[in-house]
Amino acid sequence: MSSKYLDLLAEKYDSEEKVATEIINLEAILNLPKGTEHFVSDLHGEYQAFQHVLRNGSGNVKVKIKDLFKDEMGEEELNEFATLVYYPEEKLSLIKSHFSSKKELKEWYIETIERLLKLVSYASSKYTRSKLRKALPKQFVYIIEELLYKTDEFTNKKDYYAKMLEQIISLGQVDKLIVGLAYTMQRLTVDHLHVVGDIYDRGPDPHKIMDTLIDYHSVDIQWGNHDVLWIGAYSGSKVCLANIIRICARYNNLDIIEDVYGINLRPLLNLAEKYYEDNPAFHPKRISDEQLTEQEQLQITKIHQAISIIQFKLESPIIKRRSCFAMEDRLLLEKVDYEKNEATIHGKTYALENTCFATIDPEHPARLLEEEQQVIDKLLFSIQHSEKLSRHMKFLMKKGRLYLQYNGNLLIHGCIPLEENGDMKEMKIEGEGYAGRELLDVFEEYTRYAFAHPEETDDFATDMVWYQWTGENSSLFGKREMTTFERYFIADKATHKERKNPYYHLREDEDICRKMLAEFDLNPEYGRIINGHTPVKERDGEDPIKANGKMIVIDGGFSKAYQSTTGIAGYTLLYNSYGMQLVAHQRFNSKEEVLQNGTDVLSIKRLVDEELERKKVRETNIGEELLQEIANLNSLRKHRYMN
Repeated sequence: MSSKYLDLLAEKYDSEEKVATEIINLEAILNLPKGTEHFVSDLHGEYQAFQHVLRNGSGNVKVKIKDLFKDEMGEEELNEFATLVYYPEEKLSLIKSHFSSKKELKEWYIETIERLLKLVSYASSKYTRSKLRKALPKQFVYIIEELLYKTDEFTNKKDYYAKMLEQIISLGQVDKLIVGLAYTMQRLTVDHLHVVGDIYDRGPDPHKIMDTLIDYHSVDIQWGNHDVLWIGAYSGSKVCLANIIRICARYNNLDIIEDVYGINLRPLLNLAEKYYEDNPAFHPKRISDEQLTEQEQLQITKIHQAISIIQFKLESPIIKRRSCFAMEDRLLLEKVDYEKNEATIHGKTYALENTCFATIDPEHPARLLEEEQQVIDKLLFSIQHSEKLSRHMKFLMKKGRLYLQYNGNLLIHGCIPLEENGDMKEMKIEGEGYAGRELLDVFEEYTRYAFAHPEETDDFATDMVWYQWTGENSSLFGKREMTTFERYFIADKATHKERKNPYYHLREDEDICRKMLAEFDLNPEYGRIINGHTPVKERDGEDPIKANGKMIVIDGGFSKAYQSTTGIAGYTLLYNSYGMQLVAHQRFNSKEEVLQNGTDVLSIKRLVDEELERKKVRETNIGEELLQEIANLNSLRKHRYMN
C-alpha cells in the first residue's frame, strides 16, 4: 500500500485512538448476523403490487409482528397493526375515524407508539445503533432514541418519559411519529433489495417503480431485456425507440410515453391517421378494467400499426450491416410477395392477414418515407431531452448491470447462452470469439459506450444494444428469433413459436449450474443462480427451485399479462442469516382492500435452504469490504503510529 494513500487516510484518522476505535467498530460489525436480502423480478410496471411487497417485506414484517405480539393480540388486531405498518398514513385516518372520544384516542396512541417502539427495537437488534439512527425519521431521532433506550429501574425518569409522550400528542406530532416509526420498520426489515430485471413495459407505472427505487436505501438492478430496450432508445437507437412505443401501444400505455415522459406523439398520430385504418391485429390488449372509447381505440390501433412498420423498416439496415448478428432470416419485408399477400419464411410460404403495408415500396421495402423519417427523428430528439427519462435511465446505468455476484450467488435476468452439450456458446464480435462471462462483459461494455455517446445512432455499440433485445446469442433474449412479424400477420401459430436457448432446459441440471457458477468465479458448492425473465408455470406443476436448489427462478407473474399462465402473481426471495425462503404471492387487487380488510397477498413460503450456523457479515460482500478497510487501518497504524 502506497505511503501517499496512507497519508490521505491519516487525515481522517489523525490519532492512534481514532484508528483503534474504527478497527474495534469494524471488527465488531463483522460478527453481526448478515442483513436480509430481498429479491424481486419482472415487475413490468406493476407499481401497486411492487409497493405492497416492498412495504411488507414479502411477509417479513408480519412474521416479526407475530413473533412479538401473538400472545397479546388476536388475528384481527395483528392484521390491523400490520396494515398500519404497511400504509401508515391511510390506516391512521381510518382508525381515528372510529374513535368517539379524545381519551380513547390518546390511549390508543400511547399503546401504538409503545408497540411500534418494541417492534423497531426487535427489528434493529442485529444492527448497530448508528445504522438504526440513519433509518429513523430525522425530525424525531432524539425523541425515538430516548424512548427506545429508556432504562428506569430506579423510577427516576418515569415522569420524564410520560411527559414526552404526552407532549408528542398535545403538540400534534403523534401522527407524524407513528408514520415515521412505520417507515423505519419497513426499512429495517430489508437490508438490501435486488431487482433481477424488467422494470419496464406491459404494466402502467414503471416510472413510479423507478422513483421508488431512486429513493430506496440500498438497491441494485440486473438489467432485463425490456430495461435495455429503454436504455437503447435513450442512447440513440431508433429501432429500440420504435419498439418501446409499439409495446406501449400494444398494452394501452402510451400515456407513459406522452404524459409521464413528455414525448410529443402528435407527429406520429398525424402519420398514422393519414395511412392506416382500423385493424383487429393491432387493437390494444385489455389487461385492466379501464374502458376506451371507440375513437381512443382507433387512434391507438393506427399508431400501433404506424410504429410497427417503422420498426420493421429500421431493423433491415442493421441486419445488413452487421453480419456477425447472423439475422438475415429476419429480413422479412424482403420475403413478402406484396401482390399475392404472402411471405416465404424458412422456405415455407404463408398467406398474410391483417396487413398494413400502405407505406411500403415493394421495390425498396425497408426504405422509410420522408414523413416516417421525420417522425422517428422528432421522437428521438424528444426522448433524449426528457428530463424525467434522463434521470431514470442514468439511475438504471448507475445501479444496474447485466449480472451480479453477490454474497456467493449469481444474479442474472436472462440466460448464459449455452450449446446443447452444456458448453458456453460462442459469438463472433468484430472478429473475436466470446462466450460465457466474457460475452456478457462485452455486451455490457457496448451498452455503456452507447449510453455515453447518445449522439451516435448507427454505430456498432448502439446496434449491439438492439441485438441484446432480439438476438439469438443475447443473454437477455435467449431465443432463436423474435417472431413479432409472424404474430401480427400470419395465422399459423407454429410460426409464432420462439425456440429457446438450451440454457432453459439445461438449467434443470445441477452439474450445468455448478459449471455456470464456476464460470463467474463463484463457489459451486454454496452458490446459487437467481434467475428471472421466463414466467414459472406453477399452474402446470413447474417448480421454481431447480437443479437441486442451485437454480431459483423468481419470475412468477408480477405482470398481469402473465398471471393466467403462471397461476400466481409473482415470486420473491428472502435471504437472511438463517437461510433462503421463496415466497409465492396471490394477485394483489388493491391497497384499499388491504386497508379495509387487512388481507395480505402472500400464499406460500418455501424454505430453499437453512444455514447450519447463522451467516455473519464477515461472510458477505460487505464483509469483504470491511476486512479490506481493517487491513488498510492496520497498515496506517503501523506506518504512522508504531514506528
